[in-house]
Amino acid sequence: MRPAAILTAIAGIGTVAGLIAAGGERLGSTIDPEETAAPTDLHVPPPAAAARPTTNPEASMNARHVDDVSQFYPAVVDGKPLERIAAAEPEQPARIAEDKDVNLVRPVAESAGVLAFGERRLQLAGINPTPADKICTDSKGREWPCGMLAKTNVRLFLRLRTVRCDLDSSEWTGTVTAACRIGTQDISQWLVENGWAEAEKGSALAEVGEKARQTGKGLYGDDPRSATETSIPENLPSDLPLDGL
Repeated sequence: MRPAAILTAIAGIGTVAGLIAAGGERLGSTIDPEETAAPTDLHVPPPAAAARPTTNPEASMNARHVDDVSQFYPAVVDGKPLERIAAAEPEQPARIAEDKDVNLVRPVAESAGVLAFGERRLQLAGINPTPADKICTDSKGREWPCGMLAKTNVRLFLRLRTVRCDLDSSEWTGTVTAACRIGTQDISQWLVENGWAEAEKGSALAEVGEKARQTGKGLYGDDPRSATETSIPENLPSDLPLDGL
């Protein structure tokens, strides 16, 4: 190789090396190491303390819920704070009284006011039973067996139909007193209305009995056998069942 070429190559290498060194010094002078270093101490402010609920009982009682409607209500009326009124309790439905009445089948009128069920007897409430052997005197002074006719009329009225009586049980011994009915017709009332039995003193049927007396019905009238009247019971209610209840 020629000496001139070698010298030219060495000079070129030196020039390149100088340029590289100069560029490194310039880059090093423009970058601050403190600015590029990662922060080591970050200051984070503590979280704000949550608001504690009030413990003032007066403030709690005076607080009121505000909604779209109540926000227009005044908090004070005539200088006095509004008071909360307890809600009215709903009305409880009335309890239906239990029906403790019992049905008694095939009653037989022993007299006008006493019903027989085999060996047991039931006296109808509110009346004085008319003995079957009672004798009455009509307006002409003639006697007639009013007690027997009273019993006959009651039997025609009952016709062995089931009666419903205000008893706790259908089993008893001896004689009991109770109110009985067929359908909606009270038997004691029917007897007094038609004059076949007298109402007890102070009974609710006393006024009905007095009306029967004034109109001469049953025991207070003449012997029905001597007139055109028949022994078929009068004033039979139209809603009576044919048999039973």
